[in-house]
Amino acid sequence: MDSTVVLDRYFSLTEKQRTQFDRLGPLYREWNAKINVISRKDIENIYTNHILHSLGIAKVQSFKSGTQILDVGTGGGFPGMPLAILFPDTEFYLVDSIGKKITVVNEIAKSLGLKNVRADHVRAEMVKGKYDFVVSRAVTRMKEFYGWVAHKVKTDSLHEIDNGILYLKGGDLDEEMDELKHPYRVVDLATFFEEPFFETKKVVHVPF
Repeated sequence: MDSTVVLDRYFSLTEKQRTQFDRLGPLYREWNAKINVISRKDIENIYTNHILHSLGIAKVQSFKSGTQILDVGTGGGFPGMPLAILFPDTEFYLVDSIGKKITVVNEIAKSLGLKNVRADHVRAEMVKGKYDFVVSRAVTRMKEFYGWVAHKVKTDSLHEIDNGILYLKGGDLDEEMDELKHPYRVVDLATFFEEPFFETKKVVHVPF
């Protein structure tokens, strides 16, 4: 059974976090029946394929209190929503160009009492302000994505790695990343997670 048990293998959760994650899956199943934000065949694997996948970013960088994160093309709230539960003292701004998906994000955040999440129906290019990191889950090729967010990242870094993009992506990335012509680092999630789903999954860090 796909459940929070898979999260406990890799993360030490507080009682509050476990309760929120326990509720997160059922909330997505309930909302997905009304507004399709996750493929029907994939919803039963939500904890592994969506929630744990999103938390792969936390294996690359643990966010400090007060960090500001922009989640571009969040869809139904990934990776931002699971990360917001894991890092309650970090601010998350989730944006997507499809309004009904943002409706789901806002309703689930409200149901869980997440005070560190705000979400808007807006295109990435129109987002104001600067953030420590921009996170996303394979919304487009990296060169295009970089162009969307290049001026939305703060220059002063407070973390072990430089501010920039933390991008969840799968498969062979060599050709795509060569297009970017910018330094980057690829971290294999199979290093941290033993489930077969993660065999080809990666986090790409593009520093600014």
